[in-house]
Parts: sequence; C-alpha cells; structure tokens
Amino acid sequence: MSQHHLPREPLPPSAPATVTVFASPASWIESDALAQCQQVAALDGMRHVAAMPDLHPGKGAPIGAAMASTVLYPFLVGSDIGCGIAVFPIKLKRAVPERLAARFPDLDQALDPVRDADDPAWAAVDGDVPAGHLDGLGTVGRGNHFVELARVDTVFDVRHAGRLGLDAGDLVLIVHSGSRGLGERILRAHTEVHGAGAAPDPAAYLGMHDDAVRWGSLNRRVLAARVAHALGAAPTAPIVDQCHNLVEVRDGIYLHRKGAAPGDGRDVLIAGTRGTSSYLVAAHAGPEANHSVAHGAGRKMSRADALRRGRAKHTVEELRRTPVGSLVVCGDRQLLFEEAPTAYKRIEQVIADLVEHRLATPVVSTTPLVTYKTPDLGSAARSERRGHRGRRGRS
Repeated sequence: MSQHHLPREPLPPSAPATVTVFASPASWIESDALAQCQQVAALDGMRHVAAMPDLHPGKGAPIGAAMASTVLYPFLVGSDIGCGIAVFPIKLKRAVPERLAARFPDLDQALDPVRDADDPAWAAVDGDVPAGHLDGLGTVGRGNHFVELARVDTVFDVRHAGRLGLDAGDLVLIVHSGSRGLGERILRAHTEVHGAGAAPDPAAYLGMHDDAVRWGSLNRRVLAARVAHALGAAPTAPIVDQCHNLVEVRDGIYLHRKGAAPGDGRDVLIAGTRGTSSYLVAAHAGPEANHSVAHGAGRKMSRADALRRGRAKHTVEELRRTPVGSLVVCGDRQLLFEEAPTAYKRIEQVIADLVEHRLATPVVSTTPLVTYKTPDLGSAARSERRGHRGRRGRS
C-alpha cells in the first residue's frame, strides 16, 4: 500500500516556475538540457526546477534534475522507475583485478525460480517479489548500469566514514541498476493513453511506482549477492541505497527526480566513470535544490557521438583497462565506446559544484578495480550460457 499523502485538493495557482542550476561557470552544461528545464518549467502546475551539475538532455525531459509540481507527470521520471545506486561492503583476501574479473557471474541471465532454485542469491529476497515481477531479476541492464568492485581510496570525513564502517583500503560493491522491464511497463501503460500528460489517477500510478522502486532496491541486493558469492565472499546489507528516478510527495507537492538523488540528510554514492573515482557524500540539500543532489558524472556526449569519437580515439583494449588500472568486463564493443570515461563530465567538478553550493560534503572516494557491464563473450564458458539468458533490453 502506498505511504504517500496525496494533496486533498488542488493547490492555488502560483507564479511561473523557477529554474535554478547548481553548477559553476567552470561546468559545461549543454544548452539543450537547459532548454528542456525551461520546457518543464512551463508545464501546468510546475513550481520549481532544480538542475544538478550533472545535468544533460534526456528523452523529453532533462536528466539530472528535480522538478516540483502540483501535478504528477510520469514522463518526468521516465521508464526506469526505481533506478538507483547501492553500496555493499565486501571482504576478500586478495583483490587482484585480473583474477576477480574472470569470476564475475553472467548478470545478463536472470535468476529463474526453477532452474536456479538452489542459487544462494535467493536469500536476498525477503518475502514476495514486488508486483510478482520475476522477469530480469538479478540482471544489470544496459546503458550506464553496472556492478563495480571498488576500493575505498581517500577518507575525507573519518567520523562519518567510521559510522558507515568504512576505512581506507576497504572493498565495496557498487551496484547501479533499476526496475528493468517493470518500470518500462508502467510508463508505457500511461503513455499509450495519456502521452506526456499528467497522471489522471495519481494514487494508482504511485502504487505501481512504489512497487518498481522496491523492486529496483531488491534487484540491487540480488545483484550484490550474486557477485559476492561468485567472488567467494559473504553477501552483506547495503550501507547506502538511494534511488534517483522516482516521485516523492512532499508537503502536498509532487517532487519528480530524474537522475537526481534524495539529498535531505542522506548518504549518496555519486558515480564517476569506469576509469575515475566515485564519491560517497553526505547530502544536505534544502528546498532551493528541491532536497536533491547529483547522481553521477553526467554525460557530456550523446551515445552516437561517444561511439563515433571513441572509435577514432580509443582501441577496445584501452577501454577494457582504464587509466587507474581497473578492468571493465564488457563483451559489447559498442557499449564500451558509448560508456567510455571521455563521454562523461569530470566527476571532480560535479562534486566541487555540490560542495560550493552547500548541497553535499564528501565522505570517501572509491577507485574501481573491476567494473561489470555485460559478459565478455570471448569466454567459452560464458558463451555456452548465451542460449539460457533472460531478456537483455535496456532499462
């Protein structure tokens, strides 16, 4: 049952929506993304649009924005409802990237209740699977989703890191994934009838939305458990798990987040790229930022541009071993180029902007050791399993 407290009656009309961009002059923000923010601000009922330093254009709505309105617009959240990033401590005797990369399981293959009934990762499922949606359970998805084994590098706030049980040199699994086909199904059911229009029955949409948010969180736990078992470690509970594609009802207002993490007193992992650090921050964003912070480095190139420029600039081998010495497990060459570190903004600038605007304080940084995107099909063992994979659509 939804815990949202919906507005009991329409709020009175207000002045035109405001748009605030939390980025410094040193940050590059694409004009198309700013134009999308203005388009969103013109929607009926919109009150305030807060754009994060990782802002970039999306399909019909900006990514890296938190949008407050008296009207609920499903398209502002998009199809990957429940997408987020979780951090799981993991203990390994030796962290040799070459050895560990070969041990990652095939996370394109969903857990099957019959075929995989004895898989220990099922222990991460406590109770029923939300919406009964088993399709894609335990899979990463495509796009910018990943599972990463990383090492805690710099500790900026010793006391806060200690509360999370983190110290320099510790290992963590970082999982970025969403609701796979479930969120897509929910948005499609809406858009087939209402297009980009408002939800005619907000409570009904939020009920399905909440299932997708819970499913995304569960999927991150299952993914972490699958990887932990494959690496010979005991699964752990997440110390951070924040969704960045969702609607929150706050003070009678619908707060839509698309690529923006809740920033009101939460700990948030802000992802860098496959070849750079990520940052775990203590977020303390207020109303002007719609209580939100950035969710990652943010794209600076479209996938098409990254593919074209990357092929001219990089070899596949260069993208599989990053400048920080980590390995990328990815059998999809096109995805390797689309997700190249050069396709993204500098994570250090994103964090600096959040600090400058007093939205977040860094706690620790992490450096990748192995980043999993999709199986390396060069492996004969994995190739044998190709016929058994579940759906591989992007979510």
